[in-house]
Amino acid sequence: MTEAPAGLLRLVVESILFVAEDPLELSALARLTDADVEDVARAVDEIAASCRDRGVRVQRTGSAVQMVTAPECAPYVQRFLGIDEDQRLSRTVLAALTVIAYKQPITRTEIERILGKSCEWALASLRARDLVAEVGRAPGPGRPYLYGTTFRFLEHFGLEKPADLPELPELPELAGEAASTAAEEPPEGRA
Repeated sequence: MTEAPAGLLRLVVESILFVAEDPLELSALARLTDADVEDVARAVDEIAASCRDRGVRVQRTGSAVQMVTAPECAPYVQRFLGIDEDQRLSRTVLAALTVIAYKQPITRTEIERILGKSCEWALASLRARDLVAEVGRAPGPGRPYLYGTTFRFLEHFGLEKPADLPELPELPELAGEAASTAAEEPPEGRA
C-alpha cells in the first residue's frame, strides 16, 4: 500500500475516527494509512479546525485522538440515547477534579494535601464516571498511582485537549489569607 496524498489522508483519517469506538493513537493511524505520524497529526489538526462549527469535534490528549459529538448538542443527543445526565458533581468531587485537571498527573496524597482533606470518595466517584483514570505510577516509595483526566472529561467539559482548560484565576480568598497571615507574623528580627 502506498502513502495517501494529503487530501485523501485527511478523508481517510476522518473516516476512521468517525467509526472508531475508542480513542486511537496517532501512530496507529499512521500505520493504517502508511503515512508519517507528523502528517497524520497535521491531518487531525485540519479535521479539528474544520469541525469546530459542526455537530462533531475532534479531541486529542497526548498522542491519542477521537471524534465526539459537539458539547452544545449533548442534551439532545442524551435525550435521543435515553441518558439521564442530571446528576451533578458535588463541590467536593468538583474540587478534586479541578486539582487533577490542572496538576495531572498527580497522586492521591498530593490531591489531599492541596484540598486539605481526604479525597478517596471523590476519586471513586470520578473514576466511576470515567472522568479520571490511573495514568501511571509515581516513582518513589510505594509507587502510588498517578491520576489524570480522560476523554470523557474532555467530552463533559467541551474541550478538545487538556491544554484548552482556562487559566485559573487568582482566588481572592487565598490572597486575603496570605495577607492576613503575613500581618500576624512578627517582622524579621523581632520575636
